[in-house]
Amino acid sequence: MKNSGFRKILKYLGFGFAGIFALIGLILTMAFFAVKFHLTNDPGVVDLNDRYFQDIKDKYGRGAGNDTAINFNEVQLLHNLTVLSKYYPANAYYIQNAFYKSHNLKEAQHMLEAVDLHMQDNAGYHSEVNSFVVTQDPNQEKLNTNSVFEWMNIKEWQDFKLAVAKDKNLIDSAARLTGVEPRLIVSVLVGEQIRLFNSSREAYKKWIGPLKILSVETTFSLGVTGIKIPTAQTIEKNLKDSASVFYLGKSYENLLDFQTNNPSQERFNRLTSYKNHFYSYLYAALNIKQIKMQWDRSGFPIGDRLEILATLYNIGYEASIPKPNPEVGGSGINIKGTRYTFGSVAYEFYYSGELFELFPFKNSRFDFADA
Repeated sequence: MKNSGFRKILKYLGFGFAGIFALIGLILTMAFFAVKFHLTNDPGVVDLNDRYFQDIKDKYGRGAGNDTAINFNEVQLLHNLTVLSKYYPANAYYIQNAFYKSHNLKEAQHMLEAVDLHMQDNAGYHSEVNSFVVTQDPNQEKLNTNSVFEWMNIKEWQDFKLAVAKDKNLIDSAARLTGVEPRLIVSVLVGEQIRLFNSSREAYKKWIGPLKILSVETTFSLGVTGIKIPTAQTIEKNLKDSASVFYLGKSYENLLDFQTNNPSQERFNRLTSYKNHFYSYLYAALNIKQIKMQWDRSGFPIGDRLEILATLYNIGYEASIPKPNPEVGGSGINIKGTRYTFGSVAYEFYYSGELFELFPFKNSRFDFADA
């Protein structure tokens, strides 16, 4: 009797397992056909801003062309970021930071479009953004690429920029040794070179222009920075004389030590080398720094007056007399019929933004190891 009951239980269990496996098989079969015929595809939800995204895609599609084709430029970008900063300064900062690092105007506008998606109902924001006015003449085919500084529009200036780029490492080395900002060194170099870069000169026609190299003077003034022999001797003396108002400190004393028994010839060779202009930059940097130190000690600091430093560099130590209101000037420089002064040319270059990628502003124009 017991065996009969046990067999019935096994029988029911067998039917149960068979039913379960059959059901599993049916489910798997149905799932297979559901997948095969796309019956399980989730239709999802269409984003409310789908049309907006479509417009953006059309605007920036692969065949959309360049930045000018989408009627957007850096000036407008900065305008829009200024407006955005009033509402969401964090987002404005992120976009600005990305643009300055990537210089990708199209991606910067993409970033702004992403923000605009969430600003669609902000009438004030859009009113300010749309207040941007394009002042360019629509009939003008090309933007004016000239500089407001007329002397930078001459061909010789373009040659100079190529030439000075070759000396970047030498200028940076002189700057590190002296603690004088590289861009300040280049400022006096500009004043000295631009008056020599005259296309009517035979030297320019033969080798300065074609080879894109700096002019090395070998007569009254020497080298690419125009250091006179008496000036070079004064610089050397001031480095050693701790009682001088031009003295920079012990760590600077040996920067110009000679290696031979003929200082005159060695000095001339240093400054007139056609292959290596390092000493031209080193003497120039030390000259500027010694003059700055003199004025600092006299109570009339001019570290922030590069136009005065350049003027005094040009006219010499004997004219460096500290006073409350120094004047900008120096040698007259005639460039294509217009007369400039050494100090003004140096000043205009320094603040022009030209060659900024090679010689940017530093946190300080001068550093001192000791004084």
